[in-house]
Amino acid sequence: MSDKTVFTPTRTLSSNDSLLLALFVAAIIHVAFVLGTNFTVPQTEKINKAIDITLVNIPTPKAPPKANFLAQDNQVGAGDAVQKKAEPPAQQLPSIGAGEELPVKKTVPKPSKPQTKPVAAPKVITQAKSEKKVAVAHKQAEDPKPEVKELDDRPHLTAEALQQKIAQYVTEIRQRPPSAEESRIKFVNSVSAHKYLAAQYMQDWESKVERTGNLNYPEVAAKMNFSGTLTMDVGIKADGSIYSIRISRSSGNPALDEAAKKIVRMSAPFPALPLDLRKELDVLVMSRVWRFSDQSGFVAH
Repeated sequence: MSDKTVFTPTRTLSSNDSLLLALFVAAIIHVAFVLGTNFTVPQTEKINKAIDITLVNIPTPKAPPKANFLAQDNQVGAGDAVQKKAEPPAQQLPSIGAGEELPVKKTVPKPSKPQTKPVAAPKVITQAKSEKKVAVAHKQAEDPKPEVKELDDRPHLTAEALQQKIAQYVTEIRQRPPSAEESRIKFVNSVSAHKYLAAQYMQDWESKVERTGNLNYPEVAAKMNFSGTLTMDVGIKADGSIYSIRISRSSGNPALDEAAKKIVRMSAPFPALPLDLRKELDVLVMSRVWRFSDQSGFVAH
């Protein structure tokens, strides 16, 4: 026998084997594709946030030698240079491609608030003894005293009520009985029991005064076209001396009024009052009108 290699053909693949082989090859291809592809995750942009830092000054135990401002605690200045507030870094804006437009954000305007002018703080002047004054002011502010309004007790009278009051007082005075002294001083027309004696005495007194006045005519009344009138009340005592001289109605010329009084004084003394008249009164008052004229001279009536 000769040595011959016998080759036996391989058996054909079945349908199941072909499917498994295809799945295996596909899996290998997918794995190679996945491993060969790099996926990069887009990084988010970093936003820089601004941080505000406030520096607080710690009170110092020692007061500064010279204070520029009033404060609750003692503080020493850190320097004269003005420090600016740190500004936050500008945010990086995303790049804009050609043809792209930025979205416009609509802003609603806020209602404007009324601006109020700052009120200047009142200046405080410190003194050595200001603590007591401030304490007193605070005490008065804490314990305010009730305000007491002064009431006007005076009655408010109208013009009509005032006239009624005056008429009432006049009536009371007239109805009031005269005192002993007043009852002994009477005008000529008030004499009752001896009226004729009083009238005769007044006529004699009037003649004497006119005669003295014309003999001593006042220079103030001697002017051309001069005319003046006055009313005078003269009181005569029981012995004939002058008790009183009163101008009840002035002539408007003080010099003429004084001249008339001087005529009365020059005419004194007068005769004593009649005895029967003295029983009724002590002073007889005669009221007469005196007229001075450049034509008729001096006349009393």
